Order: sequence, then structure tokens, then C-alpha cells
Amino acid sequence: MSNLFKKAVSKAGSNPDITKILNSHSTADKANISGIGGDAIYEPVAEFLETSSEKVISNKHNSWIVLGRDRVASKMSGYGGKGDTQAASIDIVAGRMGSDVRAATPEGDKLWVNPNFKKDAARIYMSQKSDIDKYFDLADGVVGNAITKSGIALKADGVRIIGREGIKLVTKTDIKNSQGSEIRNITGIDLIAGNDDEDMQPLTKGMNLVEALSALVEHVNNLNGIVDSLLMAQNELNDAVTTHYHTSPFYAAPTLPSETVMSAGMKTMAQHLTKTKTTLLQNKVNLELFKNNFLNQSGGKYINSRYNHTN
Repeated sequence: MSNLFKKAVSKAGSNPDITKILNSHSTADKANISGIGGDAIYEPVAEFLETSSEKVISNKHNSWIVLGRDRVASKMSGYGGKGDTQAASIDIVAGRMGSDVRAATPEGDKLWVNPNFKKDAARIYMSQKSDIDKYFDLADGVVGNAITKSGIALKADGVRIIGREGIKLVTKTDIKNSQGSEIRNITGIDLIAGNDDEDMQPLTKGMNLVEALSALVEHVNNLNGIVDSLLMAQNELNDAVTTHYHTSPFYAAPTLPSETVMSAGMKTMAQHLTKTKTTLLQNKVNLELFKNNFLNQSGGKYINSRYNHTN
């Protein structure tokens, strides 16, 4: 999809002195610096404010590799700005200032810029000691923020991680972190869309969920059998009541209880107390076991991941 907001070739923000020189070139000379076929082209690029400890590799087309010490903005920022040791960093940037790139101030002076983790177009940042989540203004999630730890971040309009034969996201591979501290807990993986962690939930473990639903279906089937047994017993009593009749020699005198009805009623009540009541109780126990095993975090077959979350 084409960019609807910025022209494919834009000289906005160019140094006015260089613009005058370029405009004075012949058509043939201008063709030689058109950028077509990967040739050189003039485009506005700001000057980078580097520190004395940084080794900067760059070109005239806004591509940068900075080998230095942890730095997120000005020379005083980050752990490099604080004067910490063991704060080495590698900052790879394509497109400083992003769509706001300029080579000069409105007055025509050279424009000098610091790293800008918000505006710069694309970046791979690697630091031996950093507050990586804070630098990129990331939501805490369940994993939380890494403070004073090594970090790597990739940021661009579109980030793609491609593996021809597989991709693994793995945590807690070592006993200690880069600062020498023991890693005591397993920290999981958060998938946070929109940088909004208000509704973070555990990811479901598919095989456990299938097993849980299968067990639930079996319990419901058992309950169906229990109710069916109850229905058959009740039908037997109902049949005895509806088909029974006897006559009385005296219409005014009360009739005697039916032995058939009494027998069927006693049999039904006994069946309710022994078979139906017992099986209902057992089914209730089975459902409670199901809940504890699959739906409680301490259960052996908990259907949710204990470590990985998403919104």
C-alpha cells in the first residue's frame, strides 16, 4: 500500500544553501544524483550529537550504527549518561527523526539531534545495562519492566521475525542474569496488542482444554444416565398407579391402600435413596474434581498457561 501521508521523494527540510546549489545543476547532473538504481541522492539528514565515547558509522542517507554506552536521548540520558560502567550499547538506526527529518533549522542552520526512540523510523537497540521497557514506553503487562538489565529492542512500523524452520520464544535459560543476580522465578511471555495491559489473561493450553472438555462431556453423560434411571423408576411407579383399580363393597367406606402401589412406591423410594442419590453424589464429586484439576491454577491439568499471557 502506498504511503498516503508523505511523498515518495521529498526534499522538505533541506539545507537551503545545498538546495540552491542543486537547483543550479544541469539536467544531466541532476540525473546523476536522482537516486534511481541505488545511486546517490541528496536528501535532508540531521547531524548527530555524538559523545566522545561513541564510534559512529553512517552514510549520507540517514543510516547509522552507533557503538557507545547506554543512551536513550541526550548525552546525560541512560546509564551511560549516569557514568555507569558495563553499559555498552549498539544502536542501529534507519531514518533518524522519521517523517519529521530535517537537515536545517527554520533559520537555515544545521540541525543537530539526539537519539529519539519515539520518532526515529526503525531501530535495533542493544544495551548491556538499560531500562528497556521505560525507554520504549511499554506497558508493564504481567512480565513487568526490566530495570538495570541488559536488553534488546526492535522497533519499526512493521516488525517481522521469520524462521524458515521454526521460531522459539524462550525464557529462563540461565541461572543468573547479565548483572550477576540469581534468576529465582520463571518469567513468561506477554503478547500485548495496542500497548494496553488492562485485560491481560493467561493463554489457554490446548491439549489440557481438550482433555478438560472431554471429561466434562463424560460427566454430563453420566448425569444424563442418572436422571434416566430416575425417570424409569418414576415411570414404573406411575404405571402402577395409573393402571391399578379395585372396588369397594360400600361406596361410603374408605378403600384400603393398594398393595401394588405400596410395593412400587417403596421400591422407587429405595432406588432413589440407594442408586439415584448415590450416583448423583458421586457425579457431584466428579465435577468438583474436574474443577480442581482443570480450572484451578494449582491443578495438574490447569487449562491456562501459568506464565504466558495476552490481551
